[in-house]
Amino acid sequence: MQIREEILQEKVYYKRHALKVTEYACSSANNFKQLMQCFTDTDYRLAQRAAWSVCWAAIQKPALVTPYLPVLVEQLKTKDVPIAVIRNSIRILQQVEIPAPLHGDVINICFDFISEVQTPAAIKAFSLTTLYNLSVVYPEIKQELATIIEDRLDTETAAFQSRGKKILKALGKKKARI
Repeated sequence: MQIREEILQEKVYYKRHALKVTEYACSSANNFKQLMQCFTDTDYRLAQRAAWSVCWAAIQKPALVTPYLPVLVEQLKTKDVPIAVIRNSIRILQQVEIPAPLHGDVINICFDFISEVQTPAAIKAFSLTTLYNLSVVYPEIKQELATIIEDRLDTETAAFQSRGKKILKALGKKKARI
């Protein structure tokens, strides 16, 4: 299977198709590399569709995505990346153990995402979880995380509110009223 052609062959990219690509990509490191090349491609549709399969692959075989975490983080710093790539990259980062050299960049990126009004709800929710996970290693970010959640709780989306309340509770902070 040529992953690029497989991803682009159908007019609509359904979940079953994404899972088929995921299964093939997870069968070897070379196949996964092919998928990651699609994920980082400048073709919007290709990268957007590959993002879904990369996310599924990270759930099934997290060890395959680990060597590519620096690539994911670099993509999060780029402004012209498809929103699906950003969303799935943050979703992956909330689920995997992030290598220490990437912690600073990930913390800064996630704080930027949750602070920016225009950031889509899912990206904010995944960023909150990623920050909470990193707060175990860096307890000094807990207060800043809690403050941002409390300050924005009543003006944010339901996804932010739900995730924010759970994180405040886990941080031992008083639940904010809405």
